[in-house]
Amino acid sequence: MPEFKIQHVTKYTYDSPVRDSANQVILYPIQDDYQEVIKHDIKITGEPFVDVHIDYYGNEVGSFTHTESHTKLEISSKMLVITKHRMYPIDDMFADQQWSDLRLLNHQVPFIDFLRQEYFEGLDELKAIIESQKIANETPYQLAMRFCKYVYENFDYIKGVTTVETTLDEIWKIKAGVCQDFAHILMEMLRMVNIPARYVSGYICTSKATMRGEGATHAWAEAYIPNYGWLGLDPTNNIIANENHVRLAVGRNFSDCSPVKGVYKGAAGHTLEVAVSVGNPDDDHMEEYEHDIHHHDAPIPKPANVPKNSYRQYMEMMQQQQQQQQ
Repeated sequence: MPEFKIQHVTKYTYDSPVRDSANQVILYPIQDDYQEVIKHDIKITGEPFVDVHIDYYGNEVGSFTHTESHTKLEISSKMLVITKHRMYPIDDMFADQQWSDLRLLNHQVPFIDFLRQEYFEGLDELKAIIESQKIANETPYQLAMRFCKYVYENFDYIKGVTTVETTLDEIWKIKAGVCQDFAHILMEMLRMVNIPARYVSGYICTSKATMRGEGATHAWAEAYIPNYGWLGLDPTNNIIANENHVRLAVGRNFSDCSPVKGVYKGAAGHTLEVAVSVGNPDDDHMEEYEHDIHHHDAPIPKPANVPKNSYRQYMEMMQQQQQQQQ
């Protein structure tokens, strides 16, 4: 079973002193049959008390307030996680029965949230593409895998061309983006054919230099397959998300899974740095990651002239993308 040591640092530097910084963090790795958290520590500037609760989607969420005046805020998350390989769907049921089973979920909680489509101008064009590619007797699993491949082959992986504010319309027009954008397009396609789909934030941990998103925060989608459950699909790499993907949170979209977001009192000007280091427990370099902060490849929001009260949106965008930026 793979064992990964992950360190994730989010650092804000303000143009002038700020105070009463109230924040929410979703940096707690999921624990279940396929992911075991051996150790997890979060350190925050000022060492505020962190109140932890479970949200509607089952994510562990922490909330804290740093009341004293400060010019920097750093949130450091370090974890040791063991993952376990999950068998792929056997897909031994008749396709008609599987599609019938999915229709029964249309009005069931929580699947309602994961079936709701987002309207965008390219919706009709996407529907036409889906209709033209229909294959008789294809199962939900087979179709989901084909959709994953479609996004991988028809969208260019380019850092910096999108931001967390980029709409589906814009992504569809430029046919490019990063992991967050790939995941959102795939979820839209799955929901259009009545396959529940949810967003996942986390990390991809491999030694393959060609793997997109390695060594940074990552995002992918999960499709609900009858008689199996949630199947992780990584359209950025056209693979099934399995033991090399460490999960932090799930939700309807990246906003539900934002690693850090909050508000504060003070000047709007600030900069954000995010560093993620992934390795094995014996890697010595893991202790020195603070000296090698790098920016994520995910869409970077526009930092100029951010109004005071939009900090929450800015953070959500910036950090979410830095956690979904691969």
